[in-house]
Amino acid sequence: MNFFQILSELEKSDPEVFERFDSRRRVFKHLTGFGKKITAAALPLAMGSLFNKAYGQTTSAPSVNDVLNFALKLEYLEAYFYNLGLQGDGTIDNNTTTAAQTALRAQLSATNLSSLLKIRTDENNHVKFLRTALGTNAIPAPAVSQFDFTGGKGSGTGPFAGVFSNAALFLAVAQSLEDTGVRAYKGGAPYLASNKDVLTAALNIHSVEARHASRLRTMRRGGPMNNAASATAAGSNPSTSPKSWITGDDNGGASPAQTAPIYGAGSAPAYTPAGITFPSEANVTQGAVGTTPGVNLQTALASLNFPATAFSEAFDEPLDVPTVSTIARTFTITSSTLF
Repeated sequence: MNFFQILSELEKSDPEVFERFDSRRRVFKHLTGFGKKITAAALPLAMGSLFNKAYGQTTSAPSVNDVLNFALKLEYLEAYFYNLGLQGDGTIDNNTTTAAQTALRAQLSATNLSSLLKIRTDENNHVKFLRTALGTNAIPAPAVSQFDFTGGKGSGTGPFAGVFSNAALFLAVAQSLEDTGVRAYKGGAPYLASNKDVLTAALNIHSVEARHASRLRTMRRGGPMNNAASATAAGSNPSTSPKSWITGDDNGGASPAQTAPIYGAGSAPAYTPAGITFPSEANVTQGAVGTTPGVNLQTALASLNFPATAFSEAFDEPLDVPTVSTIARTFTITSSTLF
């Protein structure tokens, strides 16, 4: 979910949005009224009630609906993936477990399965939050048949065929979806620069999504049945096994022909503020502000003799919405117009 873009568009359409919620300086403090400190993973559900308070009685700001519904589409993509693979029929809140899902779960260690089920819960909660925020303006839940997580455009025989029967392949696709989400979050950050309190809360959510991605990459490195977080799967090469962080362009990801755009450069839409770019994950230049160029860290710190990969590993790069949409279409059927 591109939470940054959502809140930016909210303020554009309704400059008084934060006064509708409450004082800008107090709005997030009121989240503690739920009885416990709201965690970053739970914040989306809590935010839903605030959106209802602000917009529940108005039909204005249609652009807000457009932005929220785009985010909802992305969350359906992720939630349906985990639901189809681990529990349920793909739809939200169906917790039955099929024989095929039981077989896939048996290929995962207890620790790995527990982590994946927690991630599944988070993604379903994101869908619930957005539907609460949109109310009657939410898009209808897409049919599960609109998605083909094999990448086969509806044939079920794409490059990820067997994704729901092979745990290693399931983790590879999950990593691809989560890595995309992390970059999409960061892509919206510049639009919240003037809203420090909201930006802080949104960055907390971003950090949770990043931990999801890191955990999935660690699971792939250790292997589906391995409970040791730092282990490398038996028989694999430690230098080529997925790390818990992205190095360079990640060699194109889990399946370069399909996943390279997740780690490559994006392209700035027309509405992008001056000076905002979308470099690839191999980028080593940081600190650009407006028209002021950034600093090539490898050149500036050449005396340290660090390789370029060391500098690329230190930063996640943003990704623009059109590129995210193109990536998402990898997992829908040809006739789908969802993205």
